[in-house]
Amino acid sequence: MTTSPQTKYPQRLRNELRFRELTVLRVERVGQAFQRIVLGGEALEGFKSPGFDDHTKLFFPQPGSHFAPPTITDEGIVCAEGVRPQSRDYTPLYNAEKHELTYDFFIHDGGVASQWAMAAKVGDKLTIGGPRGSLVIPQDYAWQLYVCDESGMPALLRRFAALRELAQRPQVKAIVTVGDASYQDYLADCGFEIDWIVGHNAQAIADKLTALNVPQEDYFLWLTGEGAVVKSLLDGFVTDAIDPQLVRSQAYWHQK
Repeated sequence: MTTSPQTKYPQRLRNELRFRELTVLRVERVGQAFQRIVLGGEALEGFKSPGFDDHTKLFFPQPGSHFAPPTITDEGIVCAEGVRPQSRDYTPLYNAEKHELTYDFFIHDGGVASQWAMAAKVGDKLTIGGPRGSLVIPQDYAWQLYVCDESGMPALLRRFAALRELAQRPQVKAIVTVGDASYQDYLADCGFEIDWIVGHNAQAIADKLTALNVPQEDYFLWLTGEGAVVKSLLDGFVTDAIDPQLVRSQAYWHQK
């Protein structure tokens, strides 16, 4: 492992935990595979999300029911009486100028979040919590690698939007695996070249990673997706020569 005194490391931040009940402002289809829900409301005041792959928890009530946001007391988080709805973690796409919070939901069969997003209409309510913590990853690493499937594409969209604004763009390698070639349209205007893998083939991803030469310094690696796949990629690709503090790996979902 090679490091230098000038090595830039991601910084962890602790955010104030808040629960917010927001209102659906717009519902939009984003390409073939994503449903975009734009939220707003007074409760959005003070929202912060400094990490491009932050996670917020979304609570999806049963149709016709209402879920009051939990309250935070000295004893901890207190939920209102009644059935607590199912929840999922999603990447927030926050527009501070418009004071709007956007979520892009990958549409697939059997997903509670996907079902809610497809049925959502203007005026509906959605309770969110967090982000409770953030990992702020410097944008100016000279060499950057991003690996994900559909679950990580919204975070990648957010990251690429920030990288496009840099005066000097880094060298970016992106490997994205999708179930159908039509899903590529979600990142069509991202501004960076993407190496697409159609069909979720972990070996195909591993082969592409093996062909890469990670620089000895000034690099960052981001690997997300299905839990077992992420672990296998880490075991096969991340060697002792790579600084683990410059690797961000997360399981965005788990195959049942």
